[in-house]
Amino acid sequence: MKRRSSAPVAVALVAVAVALLAPALLPASPAAPALRAAALPAFSFGPIDAATRERMTGVSWRPGCPVGLADLRLLKVRHWGFDGRVHRGRLVVHEDSARDMVRVLRRLFRHRFPIREMRLVDAYGADDRRSMAADNTSAFNCRYVSGTSRWSEHAYGRAIDLNPVENPYTDGAGYFSPPAGARFGDRSQRAKGLVHRGGNVVRAFAAIGWEWGGDWSWPKDYQHFSLTGS
Repeated sequence: MKRRSSAPVAVALVAVAVALLAPALLPASPAAPALRAAALPAFSFGPIDAATRERMTGVSWRPGCPVGLADLRLLKVRHWGFDGRVHRGRLVVHEDSARDMVRVLRRLFRHRFPIREMRLVDAYGADDRRSMAADNTSAFNCRYVSGTSRWSEHAYGRAIDLNPVENPYTDGAGYFSPPAGARFGDRSQRAKGLVHRGGNVVRAFAAIGWEWGGDWSWPKDYQHFSLTGS
């Protein structure tokens, strides 16, 4: 009597193995990265917590400031960095500007506008020059307008300085603040983090009624956006 060939059984086993392994061998669905990216953004704001209050008191805020800590809100957001990755950031703004600021930062995130760093100015002892030199994006800081005894809009939490190195203050006569911003005096260049007239950043702030220091006659403050335009 002839023995039955085992070939059909072997073929069947191979077919089953291929079917089981196929999903792992196929390239990932293009939808997967989009889902992961969509899960990354997290934007919130609320009253300043006790630990942050303690950190700010005597640094970026002190008795005698034009607004109280109860009038301010802490924003916790995500932003794209210069390294192409998503980072966490924190800002303090006035309570009446918190929701609008979150709208702006969501919009900049969607446009993948890069922000080098976003830390409370207290990380630099509330020293505006140190914060700018580090290319730090910050908002509230109870300080005067440089060279005056008039409160800055930052002292009310209604102004933000965005990527100060790439968007410096300049008087048009060779002075730049921070000094490292001198190489970005030519505003026609397309370097990372630059704010351009009519671009996504200016339009995002204009949508909430905030004005840009780059629209001033002279001096120009390309990093500066504020509710009053000053």
